[in-house]
Amino acid sequence: MATPRYIFVCGGVMSSVGKGVATASIGKILQARGYRVSLVKCDMYVNIDAGTIRPTEHGEVFVGEDGIEADQDMGNYERFTDQISTAAHYLTTGQVYAEVIRRERNLEYDGEDVEVVPDIPNEIIRRIESVAKKDKSDFVVIEIGGTVGEYQNVLFLEAARMMKSRHKIGVLFVLVSYLPIPGKVGEMKTKPTQYAARTLNATGIQADFILCRSEQPIDAKRREKLALFCNIEPEDAIAAPDVDSIYDIPVNFAKDKLDLKILNKFGLKPKADRLGEWVRLARKIKSLKKTVSIGIVGKYFNTGDFTLSDSYLSVIEAIKHAAWHLGFQPHISWLDAEEYEKDPKKLRRLSSFGGIIVPGGFGSRGVEGKILAVEYVRKHNIPYLGLCYGLQMAVIEFARNVCKMKGANTTEVNPKTPYPVIDVMPEQLTNIKKKKMGASMRLGAYPCELRPGTISRKAYGTTRISERHRHRYEVNNDYRKLLESAGLTIAGVNPERDLVEIIELKNHPFFVGVQFHPEFKSRPLDPHPLFREFVRAATSH
Repeated sequence: MATPRYIFVCGGVMSSVGKGVATASIGKILQARGYRVSLVKCDMYVNIDAGTIRPTEHGEVFVGEDGIEADQDMGNYERFTDQISTAAHYLTTGQVYAEVIRRERNLEYDGEDVEVVPDIPNEIIRRIESVAKKDKSDFVVIEIGGTVGEYQNVLFLEAARMMKSRHKIGVLFVLVSYLPIPGKVGEMKTKPTQYAARTLNATGIQADFILCRSEQPIDAKRREKLALFCNIEPEDAIAAPDVDSIYDIPVNFAKDKLDLKILNKFGLKPKADRLGEWVRLARKIKSLKKTVSIGIVGKYFNTGDFTLSDSYLSVIEAIKHAAWHLGFQPHISWLDAEEYEKDPKKLRRLSSFGGIIVPGGFGSRGVEGKILAVEYVRKHNIPYLGLCYGLQMAVIEFARNVCKMKGANTTEVNPKTPYPVIDVMPEQLTNIKKKKMGASMRLGAYPCELRPGTISRKAYGTTRISERHRHRYEVNNDYRKLLESAGLTIAGVNPERDLVEIIELKNHPFFVGVQFHPEFKSRPLDPHPLFREFVRAATSH
């Protein structure tokens, strides 16, 4: 197929309606039909990337192979399609304006006045079309962040409208909208979605499909209402009910023949039918009875009176992938590190879990609680997996309590610590002094060589790996010999700069800390080897 097709996905009624997994699922079902698919996220933030946004504001920051710090939806894109996302697949308002201003300063507009419209939408279009060209895509599925009616995303919608005008039959629109079922009423209401569809019409866009998010599948009567008031065919109102697992969504879409309907509107036919393995996974997830309990000790949980699990979304999904692979249903609990600082007796609860994870993080809040948790799991032989900051906490705990380095710490928390076992990288110190913070960490994929005879070497089944990073601080090589002589195993090292990438403890069921983020490379049909072996150990604890 020489000419790429474009599918825009936008949301109605409320945020968090499921645009990201809908986009990923559309990509998956088209991919299963034999087509090459690219997925693009458009974020309305003026931030250049997601790296400067705290997790409780916007969910986790997903890191790509090339070091892009992106929206968490990019993680679902990768998990569903098993394709690598790059900087080209992530657009923000900040990026677009910055590029237009750069071009204006370089006289690239040939003396013309530069205007918000059409120059900003044209830059958005240029980027989207360049993805299609670079990836040689049959389809580019573009998620527009936010909700229809927000002025922040109007320029992305204008770009979509302009593309429809230019490409005619080569562009489709999908509206993901919520249909509430008020408890006291007991009936699915379509009116909010009708207003969302009309608001979309006001931008010059007509939805081709409406994905009907609700607690229950949409019925025939509601389909007819949406057809009448939203100017679509009844069969183009696609059921998108709540599911226990997001991996059910592509299967549900395929049952509603969304893949065939999309192809039909483009005048195309399926080339293959390769969703079978995914269908079997969805079926397996529902059938699992045995459970394994995992505790995550972190601090990015609370947003007002609510718990924001999206702060560690990729970690959660990686646990699920590993547990399902081993035939277990995971039970995941959020453990607030600060609680252990207030009352160390609460550490006893850690014994009730099969395994404990300390994920990535920044700053001093909750650090002492994490260190106490690491000490407890080390002494009580509870399987442990430390991710990025979790490795650093494990090294500090070992230095303090095994090597007797009183006051050992990371210079991020205590610049005057007598034992800086975790210290800032020299180039990062320059960045910090100059306040050059955005996109300046050690980001993206770096190689690591594994030491023979270690848990990690056995798990990976190879001697050299590549994993994604996001950090400024490292294990201080000045203390490596002392740490190793006391029993800490340096299981993985970056060969280019001799940086510690993995630490382990012997004579422990499973104690591994990694300076990278393995969760970003886990897939539902191919769990990450470290998560797999960690969960395996947790099932035996």
